[in-house]
Amino acid sequence: MSRMSDVTFPSLVVHKDRLEAQGSFAEAQAEYLDPDPRTVEELEALVRAKNAGIVAHYYMAPELQGVLARLRWPHVHISDSLLMADKAVAMVDGSPAVPGAERIVVLGVDFMSENARAMLDKGGHAQTPVYRVAADPIGCSLAEAAESPRYLAYLDRASRTPRALHVVYINTSLRTKAEAHARVPTITVTSSNVVQTVLSAFAEIPDVEVFFGPDTYMGRNLAKLFRTLTTLGDEAVRAVHPSHDVASIERLLPRFHFFDEGHCIVHHMFGAEVADRVRTHYGHAFVTAHLEVPGEMFELALAARGEGRGVVGSTSDILTFITKKIGEAAARPEPATLSFVLGTETGMVTSIVGAVQASLRKTGRDDVACEIVFPVASEAIARTNEPNLLVVPGVAGGEGCSVEGGCATCPYMKMNSLDALFELLRALPDASTTPREEPEHLAIFHPKAYTERVAGRTIADLGGEPILHMRGFSKTGHIPPTLRDDVMTRVA
Repeated sequence: MSRMSDVTFPSLVVHKDRLEAQGSFAEAQAEYLDPDPRTVEELEALVRAKNAGIVAHYYMAPELQGVLARLRWPHVHISDSLLMADKAVAMVDGSPAVPGAERIVVLGVDFMSENARAMLDKGGHAQTPVYRVAADPIGCSLAEAAESPRYLAYLDRASRTPRALHVVYINTSLRTKAEAHARVPTITVTSSNVVQTVLSAFAEIPDVEVFFGPDTYMGRNLAKLFRTLTTLGDEAVRAVHPSHDVASIERLLPRFHFFDEGHCIVHHMFGAEVADRVRTHYGHAFVTAHLEVPGEMFELALAARGEGRGVVGSTSDILTFITKKIGEAAARPEPATLSFVLGTETGMVTSIVGAVQASLRKTGRDDVACEIVFPVASEAIARTNEPNLLVVPGVAGGEGCSVEGGCATCPYMKMNSLDALFELLRALPDASTTPREEPEHLAIFHPKAYTERVAGRTIADLGGEPILHMRGFSKTGHIPPTLRDDVMTRVA
């Protein structure tokens, strides 16, 4: 078995109209990004026959994303979790030019289908079916951490704190959101909007105490980011949030709390070993890091950002950063190949390749390229005897993997396979203007239905409220007045 110190990381070099793969992992990604046209045509025919909208997460397997990206069907969307539920609603609403979808298929972990179900219900589409593609639960280590007794204890501590606001990562179940909101005013966030949400809360709610969870790495990284801001001066702070300066950031630090026992098993793999190798051998590269990665990788990317060659944030932030840098390189006359260390789940490569090639085709540049470096590889996995999680990242292979580094692919997300999507679509009734009774065997593909009530309300209703608060914040850039008043007037 190769050690990480003995091998270079696999990479994929993206040109205007071709790919160069270095390493077997990258070769597999390149193959998936050029799917069989017959497979694309078959899926195109199926989604049209079933009038099905598909919302998928960036972390889907490249084999699946590669086919989805080739579809002409308008009701297909790939993004981070921030937009998935909203896009599902938009697909069903339709437009004068594009009639609405009759049903929604969610490619992601279970809380994503739950969120889509809740937002469709809130949008007046309770009769629109929502489907997962796996009969078994599609779990999430982070979501499970938020359902632990320790997280409930964390929420109880928040409930005893005056002017507490619970900021919960959207990667949690509706039950978690409902149980939290029943205890303490709660707003959901994604990695795209968490910084702005937290800083706006501190700016708009006097003496607020923010309790963030369940993602421990993201919480630590936010605290690190805020501490770093205090060293950069007022102008740099206002560039992040106009209502803050160094003094206000210093004042909020002791009032920002985060849960210390919640981890994503994928981002957990970007530890010290990976960061040291990137630092030693990829000093020329741009460094990207998701807000969920461990502190070592986050600090490396944060330092790179300070030098203009890095980004820390969400999957969409990473995608925007890469395409911006490639666009800048294409605007200069000299040839260039820019390297980017991908500090997040490897499924992101599909969207990166599509965006980079679209940008380069507009400029017509054959001499500008983008190298995506995978700090870890997904081919090294270990099989388990668990029925709901057949494989886990491990050290069965060698390229880019070690017990310190692991392999940056989510086994839960990969339960959403291309074969499973085909099987589900074939089983669905054909599209019809008259609703048809659904076959009973399809019920196992529905998002989890919560029958219990919390604080006298259904879990779907109460758990959907923190999501609506986030949607309100996204529209206005301010904490919704009802949530702010709830924090201000609630007696701990």
